Order: sequence, then C-alpha cells, then structure tokens
Amino acid sequence: MSRENKSSNIAFRKHDHRRCQRQLLSAARQVCETRKLRLTSRRRQVLEILLASHQPLGAYDILAELNRAADAERIAPPIVYRALEFLLVEGLIHRIESRNAFISCVHPGHQCAAQFLICRDCEQVAEIENGDSGLLAQADNIGFAVDHAVVEITGVCAQCQKHGE
Repeated sequence: MSRENKSSNIAFRKHDHRRCQRQLLSAARQVCETRKLRLTSRRRQVLEILLASHQPLGAYDILAELNRAADAERIAPPIVYRALEFLLVEGLIHRIESRNAFISCVHPGHQCAAQFLICRDCEQVAEIENGDSGLLAQADNIGFAVDHAVVEITGVCAQCQKHGE
C-alpha cells in the first residue's frame, strides 16, 4: 500500500489516533525547521486542536477551545486567524470551503491541490492528495494556470453505512 493510500483514508479506518497526532505534529515541526520558520506555541496549540480529530473545526470553535485551555488570559479572534493563516500558507492545514472550517493536513508541507471525502453523518474528513488529478492535467493541457484547487465530495463513510443498516 502506498503512503498516499495509507494516509488518505485514515479518518475512515481504525487507527492509533495518538500516534497519528504525534506523527503529524512531528512532521509539521520538521517542515517549519526545514523552512526556518517558527512554530510558536500558539500556532502549535491551534494545530494540536485540529489534530485532535479528523473533523473540521471553525475558527470560533478553535478559539473556544483555546480559551477553555487558557488560565486567565482571553484569546482574541485575530490571534486564531493569524495562526490559521500561517498554518494554511505553510501547508500544515487545509480549509474545508463548504464548512468554512479547517482540518490538519495528512501530508504536512505539501502545497498541491487536495480532494476531501466528507461524511455527512459523522463529519469525518479524509484527505486524498491529488497532485496528478485528471482535472488538473486537463487544465494544464489547455494552458490554464491553476493557483488553488479544492475538491470536496460529500457522502457516507463505510462505518456510518454499517450503523445505518
């Protein structure tokens, strides 16, 4: 099984999620170190919140989680938005356009287009990297320069289908 096949459907299969979180956080740290960027404690906290599950979270959900964890200081929305912007630009998270929410990237640091399978029942999201998708190849063939591509496919995952029977 290729790396893409193993990691792209991880949200929809049983796995050691703690290990998953550690690996993705470690990969994110490595990306930042290689690029000589600072993964500040606030950026790391936002990423850890997104790594907690394979469900997308909105900026205000992240803000609420940060404020729950903060002792006395109240964190303002711009702080979360700045952290999210950094994580997006560096390819450590993705924005799920249809949900106006964010999810951690299963291939930290990659800047290519992505496809997402979104379960409408459990709201888990699986990322499928598609750097060589037919759609992008067609765009290239006609001379169209793609600068941003996100494909979101909604349906029902196998686990939810079993529960629905």
